[in-house]
Amino acid sequence: MKLKEDINPLLLQVFRSVVWVYSIITFIPWYFFSGAGTNLERARRIKARSISGHPAGPYRATNCQEKLVIWVNPGVDTLDKMFEFAARRFPKRDCLGTREVLSEEDEPQPNGKVFKKVILGKYNWLSYEEAYHAAKCFGSGLAALNQKPFCNIAIICETRAEWVVAAQACFMYNFPLVTLYATLGPKAVAHGLNETEVTHIITSKDLLQGRLKAILCEVPRLQFIIVVDNKPINRSDIPKGITIHSMDAVKEMGCRPDNLERRQPAPSDIAVIMYTSGSTGIPKGVMISHGNIIAAIAGMAERIPNLNETDTYIGYLPLAHVLELSAELVCISHGCRIGYSSPQTLADQSSKIKKGSKGDTSVLKPTLMASVPVIMFSEIMDRIYKNVMTKVEEMSKLQKTLFVLAYNYKIEQISKGYSTPLCDSLVFKRVRALLGGNMRVLLSGGAPLSAATQRFMNVCMCCPVGQGYGLTETCGAGTISEFWDYSTGRVGAPLVCSEIMLKDWEEGGYYSTDTPNPRGEILIGGPNVTMGYYKSNGKNHEDFFVDANGQRWFCTGDIGEFHPDGCLKIIDRKKDLVKLQAGEYVSLGKVEAVLKNCSLVDNICAYANSDQSYVISFVVPNHKQLMALAEKMQIKGSWEEICNNLQIETEALRVITEAAISGKLERFEIPRKIRLSAEAWTPETGLVTDAFKLKRKELKTHYQEDIERMYGGK
Repeated sequence: MKLKEDINPLLLQVFRSVVWVYSIITFIPWYFFSGAGTNLERARRIKARSISGHPAGPYRATNCQEKLVIWVNPGVDTLDKMFEFAARRFPKRDCLGTREVLSEEDEPQPNGKVFKKVILGKYNWLSYEEAYHAAKCFGSGLAALNQKPFCNIAIICETRAEWVVAAQACFMYNFPLVTLYATLGPKAVAHGLNETEVTHIITSKDLLQGRLKAILCEVPRLQFIIVVDNKPINRSDIPKGITIHSMDAVKEMGCRPDNLERRQPAPSDIAVIMYTSGSTGIPKGVMISHGNIIAAIAGMAERIPNLNETDTYIGYLPLAHVLELSAELVCISHGCRIGYSSPQTLADQSSKIKKGSKGDTSVLKPTLMASVPVIMFSEIMDRIYKNVMTKVEEMSKLQKTLFVLAYNYKIEQISKGYSTPLCDSLVFKRVRALLGGNMRVLLSGGAPLSAATQRFMNVCMCCPVGQGYGLTETCGAGTISEFWDYSTGRVGAPLVCSEIMLKDWEEGGYYSTDTPNPRGEILIGGPNVTMGYYKSNGKNHEDFFVDANGQRWFCTGDIGEFHPDGCLKIIDRKKDLVKLQAGEYVSLGKVEAVLKNCSLVDNICAYANSDQSYVISFVVPNHKQLMALAEKMQIKGSWEEICNNLQIETEALRVITEAAISGKLERFEIPRKIRLSAEAWTPETGLVTDAFKLKRKELKTHYQEDIERMYGGK
């Protein structure tokens, strides 16, 4: 993870001696005045314990051994009460911000393609008071359009302020909100809308005239479409019987004095039916109550240090994803402001930002940011990493040497739990400015973040990276690592709203009695565990249960181990287990987790047939690393030609094999053959879900010819 030090050994020794003397002189005053000692104690302390004394658990955070937390503020037990509480406490503070579009330009590329670039202006804000009033009027307007309490309403929309206003309106008026990813396929969208029997859809003009238009005829109950923007709409393609209203028009209806009183929800009422991204087939709708989300908010908020109304959160992930929705509700509960963005406009280097103009982070200067899934985070971080390294290469030899030495010095200090204020202010200040310069907390969820990416963020962005673990079925809440814990590869201790048990899995060889650490299937219990799947009783009995104390539990299918300090590490996945011809069990998820740490790998899908004796893999290579490898081997060609070159494939396999050995994979777990894919896996290709989880069935079909070739069939 260190950078290569291309410097005279004598000068290097002189530098290290100077640093050693500087450290000796400054360590004692810095240690006491910076609070480093307290942070080190926090990082090393026990964070969770088994309340039963048994290694299987249940494990709870040390500050909630007696009772799990169910709310942030006593009595604020539903989402409408939470928003009302925030609006009364922070009425004039900024709540939801949208950046104005000044102009759009077509930018021709050298390859003949034309990319659309935007120039954006300042953020325009709704205050908490204004956002609350807008939500109340919109909810009243929906009621005027015959939307009834306890009757489902769907939202299919990009992440934006209007999404949150619409959601809060539904929470206030007890309309269960059906959320579907904007990028789901037409069959999945139609399935969700018909299963939930919606008559009203909230969407945007672009999605209505794009993805939604083709399936409107397949949703027979649909009567009303509410469009959140005021762009002109071509109504000629809209089926008869469907009425279209703008969001502003519905709010105007809701402002009339003769409207009916709203019916407030109870904590046990459904707030959201959230459709998962569907990695194993048709997406399932997870029923989430008001009480579930309130508990999850309490758990997450407790793990973010000093969260308050001075914080600014940047929202760019899909709000149909449980982590983004929960993160934004956490911010609203504490009076933070939320500025909206997208992966294409996030940073100055983002793909839609015109060169020379500012990305969203440079204008907003956020202090908080969440990232999920890892592949989306990696794409953004790769752009920043590439930009940083390009600038480093352009430096004079002295500047470059100082940067590399500072980078490596900081990695050494971080690994000991120490900060480096001098390096931060002198060397990394400009790099940190790429995300606005004020970032103090980065939360990563969805999958373990690679150690290399985490360390790059720790060093260059000068802020901690909290890794979290949770599922839609637990409102995204399960664990989050503490922000003074700089260890890598772990997801932290249980949140104060959750407890975790380990269930023995005999087939996989994982037991709570294992040494040195207890291992097993992760079961999450607590008030954040959801009500189950919509219209799916069989699956509910399989994945959920209630214990003798009335506690609700979810069986995750993930395999974890608890470390002595009470932190959890995800090590395997039950569903990814394959038995090879000779009887060895291979966890495909484990293989992928190890090999994703290889710098040559952007994404990977391990595959094995039970009638074969070895594992194979499909690999999306890292463009920069593979092109460097090709240059080293003096092989030229287009990206597709490089990926299809047998010499490159052989050398890439060697690099991946070395990474597998370093990652301590067993001989039979190491892929024997690989296929390099020139095509990136995105939701649009149908090979990964909207949360960028692998769709194994679709990947198998897509690479069937390669599977036959790698197993000797062709």
